[in-house]
Amino acid sequence: MNKGVLYGLLAAVLFGASTPFAKVLVAQVPPVMLAGLLYLGSGVGLLGWFMLRRMAGGARIAGAPAALSRRDLPWLAGAIFAGGVAAPVLLMIGLATTAGSTAALLLNLETVLTALLAWFVFREHFDGRLVFGMALIVIAGALLAVDRSSTFGASWGAVMIIGACLGWAIDNNLTRKVAASDPTQIAGLKGLVAGAINVGAAIWLGAPAPSAGAILAAASIGLVGYGVSLVLFVLALRHLGAARTGAYFSTAPFAGAALALPLLQEAPPPVFWMAAALMAAGVWLHLSERHEHAHAHEGLRHNHSHKHDEHHRHAHEFPWNEAEPHAHEHGHGPFRHRHAHFPDIHHRHDH
Repeated sequence: MNKGVLYGLLAAVLFGASTPFAKVLVAQVPPVMLAGLLYLGSGVGLLGWFMLRRMAGGARIAGAPAALSRRDLPWLAGAIFAGGVAAPVLLMIGLATTAGSTAALLLNLETVLTALLAWFVFREHFDGRLVFGMALIVIAGALLAVDRSSTFGASWGAVMIIGACLGWAIDNNLTRKVAASDPTQIAGLKGLVAGAINVGAAIWLGAPAPSAGAILAAASIGLVGYGVSLVLFVLALRHLGAARTGAYFSTAPFAGAALALPLLQEAPPPVFWMAAALMAAGVWLHLSERHEHAHAHEGLRHNHSHKHDEHHRHAHEFPWNEAEPHAHEHGHGPFRHRHAHFPDIHHRHDH
């Protein structure tokens, strides 16, 4: 299995598993404040680890990831604004006037919009097999989200929720542009900004201050379920591209549902098993993908953690102790070869 697939599925499991734990806190903390604390827990925890690693000489440790560079900042700023500022605000506006069942269904559009942007704007490769697999995954998510006691109704609030999904889809694709850099730094910055926005909005809406125990619990859940999950998501983006990563991450509700059975003593409705079968079929279509053809690599210069494999046969402009993996700015000359590949950071070519 490609390690990017493993990263994407693990990211989904951690994020999905955080949902039933967070649900326990909803009785103590208002939803918007809880969302902010979850994000802040991830941002503060990850950036704290990032700073400790830097102070310990992390940049000189073998295998240490490359820090964000100046040319990464516009992409990351766009991702943070779209996914950490605009999307949460649009979601809160939309939820105020939209039924919960409608909102749950609409949130599945994030996966669809992420894939559409990746395929038609950022030029990621796709074929009929991937489109069919994506459709099965989205239908499965919709079945799991639907509330059979409610009716679907479109409204201005629904438009706001669709706008939030578009913001997160833009975020996913822009984050892919910087995925070669340190995922801890990327995820920490995104969590810190999103957390500050949500906590600020909760205070503005008049939410009461939560207890110290609730803050600590939310921050801990956020660090693992949002922070570590986002680090793994960025690593998956590095290896798979945005569309495929989004597809694997869409399995998160099933991880949450599976954990909710014993934790919250919930019994799954029959539709759960139908949705699970569709999700499994969609994931299998993606897992069994094999994309191989002769392709050309253009000249490229970037910085990321790497080993000296077939894509990294360069000389060093500094003393090197032969430790691998290692990170430094390096160049790739143009060359052509053939092998199976995904749209990772070295395979963003046209077809």
